[in-house]
Amino acid sequence: MQTEARVGVVMEGGQRTISSGHASLAAVDGVSLKCSGKRRPQQPQQQVPIGIVSQLLSGGVAGAFSKTCTAPLARLTILFQVQGMHLDGETLKKASIWREASRIVRDEGFRAFWKGNLVMIAHRLPYSSVNFYAYEQYKKLLYMIPGLEKQRNNFSADLSMHFVGGGLAGITAATATYPLDLVRTRLAAQTNVIYYRGIMHALRTIIKEEGHLGLYKGLGATLLSVGPSIAVSFSVYETLRSFWQSHRPHDSTVSVSLACGSLSGIASSTATFPLDLVRRRKQLEGAGGRAHFYQAGLMGTFRHIVRNEGFRGLYRGILPEYYKVVPGVGICFMTYETLKMLLADASTTL
Repeated sequence: MQTEARVGVVMEGGQRTISSGHASLAAVDGVSLKCSGKRRPQQPQQQVPIGIVSQLLSGGVAGAFSKTCTAPLARLTILFQVQGMHLDGETLKKASIWREASRIVRDEGFRAFWKGNLVMIAHRLPYSSVNFYAYEQYKKLLYMIPGLEKQRNNFSADLSMHFVGGGLAGITAATATYPLDLVRTRLAAQTNVIYYRGIMHALRTIIKEEGHLGLYKGLGATLLSVGPSIAVSFSVYETLRSFWQSHRPHDSTVSVSLACGSLSGIASSTATFPLDLVRRRKQLEGAGGRAHFYQAGLMGTFRHIVRNEGFRGLYRGILPEYYKVVPGVGICFMTYETLKMLLADASTTL
């Protein structure tokens, strides 16, 4: 969930006037967040409003394109995260990004860096759709709570509502689209032995061998990471952005958003990476007909990893995750802005 929250705050920081009679789409690649309050005065810019469908399409395509560009690093992250399930201690000590990347090219071919990328793309649009719709509904429900309707223009109340609404929307979207996320992990974790031949084959095989609940392995760790991921990304981003603008008020908004978004992404990844690692490993439990590796729940899995791999084992694969933060945020942000402008121009000519 790290990338979802981090791109969310960047989108909100870089573009604050996108509206269509509804709330702003703050996170097209993750949890929707909208923050209102006192801002430094900015020169008025002529904006062409675009509809919800255009926002959703721009966000979905931007997220998919960004993840496609950074897919090699994403696959390396997954492979490192699950190494502790099938490698001994001495082999784990020798593991490195360069060695693993060379093995992929040598044994699987260069295209193997994009294993699981198609299902990731298929995951983007439904995730964004559910996330955006759920955020709107949760926000309406929250403002129906007695006493909150009168607090619409209160900064603290608005911040709390958007934070809670965004968290609930993220949980809803993650749950609704989780089977695709699990399939993506299993396809990306395959190396020389191909057990799952594609998205539909993987879904059918998992249901047949592990039951329908098998599609939701690791969901608990995913849901637990939503809140901390949003909280860290949002608070770090807003703090850095406010500090930057107070000292350098004339810097480009885009530059500030990209820099602060990247740093908030690093902070979010660091804070929630252990949960992400446990999620990946739980997703692979029983994959390919193998016996279950962990015989305990979430906390038992944490204890098993720390006992056998040390505390550093919880951060196995964090380096490629760090490496993809800056390009991932930058590509997604720029693609989103470009598509939004193109769709706005197209809507005015129709």
